[in-house]
Formats: sequence, structure tokens, C-alpha cells
Amino acid sequence: MLEDFERNRIASYFSRVVDQIAPETRLSTIAITHLLSGRPVFLRAIASMSHLRAVLPKPKSVAADALTEAASHWQVDKLDRRKLATPDEALAYLESRAAGERLVLLDVGGYFAPALPELCDRFSGEIVGIVEDTENGHRRYLDYDKPPCPVYSVARSPLKVPEDYLVGQSVVFSTEALIRARGDILYERVAAVLGFGKLGSSVARMLHARGVQVVVYDIDPVKRAQALAQGFSTSATLGQALAGSGIVVCATGNLALKADDFARVANGAYIASVTSSDDELELDALDSLYAREDVGEAITRYAHTGHFFYVLNDGNAVNFLHGASVGAFIFLVQAEIIAAAAQLMHAPREGAHYELPTGVREQVAATWLDYFNGAA
Repeated sequence: MLEDFERNRIASYFSRVVDQIAPETRLSTIAITHLLSGRPVFLRAIASMSHLRAVLPKPKSVAADALTEAASHWQVDKLDRRKLATPDEALAYLESRAAGERLVLLDVGGYFAPALPELCDRFSGEIVGIVEDTENGHRRYLDYDKPPCPVYSVARSPLKVPEDYLVGQSVVFSTEALIRARGDILYERVAAVLGFGKLGSSVARMLHARGVQVVVYDIDPVKRAQALAQGFSTSATLGQALAGSGIVVCATGNLALKADDFARVANGAYIASVTSSDDELELDALDSLYAREDVGEAITRYAHTGHFFYVLNDGNAVNFLHGASVGAFIFLVQAEIIAAAAQLMHAPREGAHYELPTGVREQVAATWLDYFNGAA
């Protein structure tokens, strides 16, 4: 939990950010978020410039203290990807929380993307726009060449580079901690990193720094060329990457391992993910094929005749087991989310993909430096 002086500094920082960019008219918001300790301070900032109608916590990243605090101030609802992907159910939900209102949706993982055209067409108010936080969610919205409402993404912002670097570090830390809990170590195993985007490349570098041999697989040959240029071994096929790898880190955001792929996972390998299990692993498809056994805290053994492997944290982001902290750098990204929401509230925009203007980013970064330089 945050100390009082830390909470006060963060609250003061967000207050200044809001003062700099707050719209003249307060619209409504619904926020999907990781509800970790300290996150209610960010939500208070959102609520200070909008009518925060509901908070939907990501189910695998909820801290009890943050949940209690959030529920005392705002409506907290269960997040259900299937429900939000079904147009009629998603529409009914929005109507129950913000009927007839002008609404900005804050997303973490593209939850609103499948039903977005129906929501924009049928909602009794107006979907003013979306702000998306993650790379996998960004890709889901990119499926619309011309989205039915404005979509701001912070996923590829330069302000997110420090966070991505530190998330990679925390993923490797948590993976190593779980493996060591079983009496194993990293160093005698080859690690396959599936996906060489911002998180995958960070994970690969962190593993290499620990003396682990890394092989990279990415469906994009450009990414594989980049990995090769950075000194990593690469594989042209998923099967080749999995063969002989004792650690598999899934960082694609787009089903790194489908049902048929698990048969090619090496015996005794550990599988870790940097994001939600439904984004990376088709584990449900294994229920009829593999016996499951919990063999340690957050370690599940999957066994079939002559074949077994371990899945860490039920396939969810492994770093959330240890707080997933990236220090004060997370406040850079959260301030950019606030600023993007404010951009949507300031003036109508046509349906298209947007990023925050460079000048606004520089203002956010300068404010952050005033508060956290030397404390990050």
C-alpha cells in the first residue's frame, strides 16, 4: 500500500495534469482498469473531470484494498469479455449505467471493440470515443480501418516505453521466482520468447542479462530480423522455437499457443504469459486431453501420456503475482490516458485512429518530471 505522502504526491500530480487539460464540459466515462493498489488515485483524477459511471476491474489484477476503496466511491461491476463482445448485452450494460449521456470508454485490452459499431449506432446517448491502453487492444481496434467513433491509443506512445521495459523486467522476475520455488533455475534452460514487440523484446533482453539462452519467434519476419540484429537466435517456425525450450514466454497478445501447439511444448517446460490467458493461451481446449494438477503456488502441471508441462499463474500475466510494479513510470501512461480522454471531450472528432499530440505529451512528461524526477 502507498504511504500517505506518496498518495498525496500522486494526487497532486494528477490534479495538475487535469488542471492543464480539463475540458469545459464534463462528459461521462466508464473505465476498464487493473485495480491494483494506488489505482483509485488515478480513478479519482478521471472522476474529477468526468462523471465516472462505472469501474470494471480486470479480474486477475485486483487488490483487495483498491477494490474496497473504489467500491466506496463508484459503481464497480464485473468485467466479462463475452458480455461486452455481444452487441445486445454490451448495449444493455451501457444503457444501465449511462443512458442518454455522452460517454467516453476507457479500455484495457479491446473489450469494447467487437460490439463497437452496434454501440455507436444504437446507444441512446453518444459514444464520444475510446481510449485504449494496450497493444493487443490497439490491434483489435485497428481491425476497423475507419472506426465508427474516434479511438485514441496510448499503446505505442513514447511515454509508455519505460513502462514496457520495466514490465519485461517484472515478468522475468516473477517467472524466475516461480521456477525457483520448485527447486529449478533459469540458467540450465533455453527460453523461447514468442512475440518480439515491446514487451517480448524487453523480456528477451532481461533473460539474456541473466545468462539465459534465448530463441525468438515472431510471425513477422521484420521482427525476427530485428531480434537477430540484437544478438538473439531466431526461429522461422513456432514448432522449432518450442522444441528444446524449457521456458516459453508468450508475448504476442494474439494467442501465442493454440490448442494444437501444446503438443509441441517440450517435456517439463514452464509456460508464462505477459498478459491475460484468453489473449495468449487456449488452455480451455486442453481440458479433455490433459490432467491438471496444482503443484505449487500459481503453478499448474498439465500431463498427458508421455507428455507434461507447467503453466504459471493459470496463463495470466505472471508479473501480477508480485504486484507488477513499474514505479512512478506508470503515472506517465495514466496521465496520457487522462489527456486523451480530455481530447475527446474538448471537441467532436470523426471516426479515426488518433494519438496524443506531441505538445500534449511533452507537457505531460514535463509535469511528471517536476513531481517524480529522482523518485522514480
